[in-house]
Amino acid sequence: MDLIQLSLIGLAIPIILFTVYWLIQFKINDSGVVDVFWGATVAIVAVFFSIFTSGDPTRRWIGGLLISLWALRLSYYLFIRWRSHDEDARYVALKMKWGSQAQIRMFKFYQMQGLGCFLFALPLLAAGVNASPFSWVDGIGIAVWIVAICGEAIADQQLANFRNRPENRGEVCDLGLWRYSRHPNYFFEWFHWWSYVMFAITAPFGWLTIFAPVAMWFFLNRVTGIPLTEIQAIKSRGDKYRQYQQSTNAFFPWFPKTNSQQ
Repeated sequence: MDLIQLSLIGLAIPIILFTVYWLIQFKINDSGVVDVFWGATVAIVAVFFSIFTSGDPTRRWIGGLLISLWALRLSYYLFIRWRSHDEDARYVALKMKWGSQAQIRMFKFYQMQGLGCFLFALPLLAAGVNASPFSWVDGIGIAVWIVAICGEAIADQQLANFRNRPENRGEVCDLGLWRYSRHPNYFFEWFHWWSYVMFAITAPFGWLTIFAPVAMWFFLNRVTGIPLTEIQAIKSRGDKYRQYQQSTNAFFPWFPKTNSQQ
């Protein structure tokens, strides 16, 4: 298949899958289920690209394997969280805001998520057509992936451990990686996308894949990630979280400010 055919099929896959996901959320009345499926759908499209492209086979199979492992860990973690909680407050707020148009707009929202899956899988298409030999640049990509996945897993576990202690109810998690960033899980999720840029960068126009982590940064910092999460955090933790905001970077890890009000 040529690039146009690959791209069209790669776009059709999430369109179809997110229509199915929308029907599922309509039936169970829980729109948060989209979070469980998102990473897995990116991996499905990316693996499709890895299989049906004809670039360096080592790079294609390593890329497909790494994004599959990423999706497996993320989807399992989000499934456990989704199963053990009520519908995410972000989606409840959206449906209340949309009123009688909630399901129509939720369908559009789901399709935009599907488009995002396609776009975030494109670096694997570029990596898949990259015919240059597997090199140290790809090795950097593997190293970035390992650091990012380990960091995200540690951040998730630290937060889960904190929340599982009854005495921490209503408190702010500022321990471990959360001492240096209010959202270390988002940071390492973003950092992870640079690994696929390394796989694609030596391909013709491979530099364009830089837009994937740039787009991820934008969504996490300006759209559905940090803004909505922090609105809910302030509602549930009030001034404690406001003090945390004053002392700790939102995204990029850094030492907390020592001159903030405590």
